[in-house]
Amino acid sequence: MTSPSGPTEAAAPRGKPRKAALAAWIGSALEYYDFFIYGTAAALVFSDIFFPDADPATGTLLALATFGVGYLARPVGAFVLGHVGDRFGRRKVLVFTLLLMGVSTFLVGCLPTYDEVGVLAPVLLVTLRLLQGISAAGEQAGANSMSLEHAPAHRRAYYTSFTLSGTQAGQILATAAFLPVAAMPEEQLMSWGWRLPFWLSAVVVVVGFVIRRTLDETPVFTEEVAQDKAKLPVVVLFRDHWADVLRVIVAAVIASVSTIFTVYALSYAVNTVGVERTPMLWVGVLANVVALVAIPLWAILADRIGRKPVFIGGSLGCAVLIFAYLWAISTGNLGLIFAVGILMFGVVYSATNAIWPSFYGEMFTAKVRLSGMAIGTQIGFAVAGFTPSISAALAGDDGSNWVAVAVFTAALCLVNAIAVATGKETYRVPTELLGQKDARPSSANAAAASA
Repeated sequence: MTSPSGPTEAAAPRGKPRKAALAAWIGSALEYYDFFIYGTAAALVFSDIFFPDADPATGTLLALATFGVGYLARPVGAFVLGHVGDRFGRRKVLVFTLLLMGVSTFLVGCLPTYDEVGVLAPVLLVTLRLLQGISAAGEQAGANSMSLEHAPAHRRAYYTSFTLSGTQAGQILATAAFLPVAAMPEEQLMSWGWRLPFWLSAVVVVVGFVIRRTLDETPVFTEEVAQDKAKLPVVVLFRDHWADVLRVIVAAVIASVSTIFTVYALSYAVNTVGVERTPMLWVGVLANVVALVAIPLWAILADRIGRKPVFIGGSLGCAVLIFAYLWAISTGNLGLIFAVGILMFGVVYSATNAIWPSFYGEMFTAKVRLSGMAIGTQIGFAVAGFTPSISAALAGDDGSNWVAVAVFTAALCLVNAIAVATGKETYRVPTELLGQKDARPSSANAAAASA
């Protein structure tokens, strides 16, 4: 076992951190391609396909609510998959989540419409969305645990950030898949075109399964947890780490910035302001391309100066920029929309995305890490999943009250900043001591980080 003093771990980590980070990146990209094409379809076409009898505003609200249902299932999946991951290994969870997500998404593309089978169509849609949510519940926590436990102690933020870079790549793929589809004639788009991005998930299943089957289990799990497993990790979690679970729940609400940007703002721009679908989709693509560069850079900074200042800075920046972004959309000025959207989501929001995989994971011991991250984040994400529909309600019957939506989003960002500020700084703590109440920073980790 690695010495608690830290130098051995910092200088020569066991495991394969690059392979683990790459596998997390690819797996998350494929997994979240599936998850986010649903959000894009909900914003653009589902109101007409699955809720055609409702008036336009109500149809949009119902379609966005089905997007939120996936987040509602995630806390349930977190308890189940967190237990499996902490009892039987990280790799088993990662393989299962990918298969479940891929199959569920493919079947969404096969669903009959409301005109064909009536109310059964939205019922089936919600059922498959629930399965997507269960899958996503274990994905990021499993990938983050895998990356963190393989990483050198002084570079944990950098290596775990690849999970979120993969998530951004998944959003790029999801939006890019809809660009040619959205440009189709309306009749073709509504009849069969919208199904194509969902059917592509068949490729996701095959590629992702092959990649994750080759992963090695982490040294922390095989050498420490496997020898002294908690029979019920969730009991240990809430007994010893309840305050950190609560902190992660509150902090994870920062994901509302993502759901409001990718779902609500897209719907507001297209359905209320009248901006064309294609340029709005390109805003998401370019913002996520910028995020692919920004996320590892923010993570490198966090490995040098700490998690909290970078995380809090990103949260407060989003609280300010959400006003500018929604205002830009209200003007219909594409130049402003692109500039502010890329700045907010591609650059500033990336600071929070880069840090939370390491910051949350470092709060817990290895025995309960996957459970702690999964349960904490997924309850917070469940709140975030409903913010597009809440925002649509706040915007009023005509959808024009963007100021109310901006105030709501900014308040959530401020709550996140407070939660993060109350947590411990962990970037210099040796990996094997993470989550322990008496853990102290290692001078060796500090020296390695500044080298």
